[in-house]
Amino acid sequence: MTEASDVFDRVGLTEYETTAIEQLLTLGRTTAPNLAEATGIPKARIYGVLESLADRGFIKVIPGRPKEYQPKAPEEILDRAVENQRQSYERFASDIDAGRDAFLSEYEPRFERASEDISPTAELFHVVDVGDPSERETRRLYGDAEAMLGVITNSFAYLDSVEGALRAAVERGVDVSVLFLHPDNLPPEKAAVQSEMVERLRADLPEVGVRFSTEKLPWRGTLVDPSMDYDSGEAILLVEEPDVPNHMRQAALTENGSFVAGMKRYFDLVWEHESVDNS
Repeated sequence: MTEASDVFDRVGLTEYETTAIEQLLTLGRTTAPNLAEATGIPKARIYGVLESLADRGFIKVIPGRPKEYQPKAPEEILDRAVENQRQSYERFASDIDAGRDAFLSEYEPRFERASEDISPTAELFHVVDVGDPSERETRRLYGDAEAMLGVITNSFAYLDSVEGALRAAVERGVDVSVLFLHPDNLPPEKAAVQSEMVERLRADLPEVGVRFSTEKLPWRGTLVDPSMDYDSGEAILLVEEPDVPNHMRQAALTENGSFVAGMKRYFDLVWEHESVDNS
């Protein structure tokens, strides 16, 4: 559970700064020597601590002999912390933009020269581990989909992880189809999981097309927005390796339009000729 004082850590205050402002919020307006005595902060450090808090806009300095220090209201402190971060980001973005042309002039030619030797296989695929990384990429693909999204799966056991992104795709009007392996080809425990996932899709996302392949599926994964001109499309796929545990497996990602178009042809052939409705 988040503690109220945790906000000071998020703001980036030091231990002395946090101690000082907490005590000021308790005491109200006071002098630096009084605050040092109340907090145990060394007198040699207390003025620097107070100047830092004042620079951030968290306290007010009251001129006089001696000076006094007064905390801002808690809500004002939070608002000022957010504003400080916004200004810091804008300065950062401005600094990056100021150096953009020089950076690109220097490093883009290097990158392009190094990329000339990339093999066709390297351009065709890159891989991620199965589990959280592959599910994160799957959600990204769902989010990228504009027109068509096809899923090939045994049981869709990972639906919980991607359901939000899938629902968003449906709501955007994306044509979504899920091709399951027929439950007769699954062990009982996976067939039970599949049955639950299918019921959820039909109840919560009836727009999603569902069919069941009567033949074995050589791969599982997702393809998005294929083009028969072979100039667009993305996919993630995992080939069937029954003897390899999931934590040792990797999924392949591709943006090769020709490959994704080929996957779409396979998907359509199975959907039309080797699958059943099973409703």
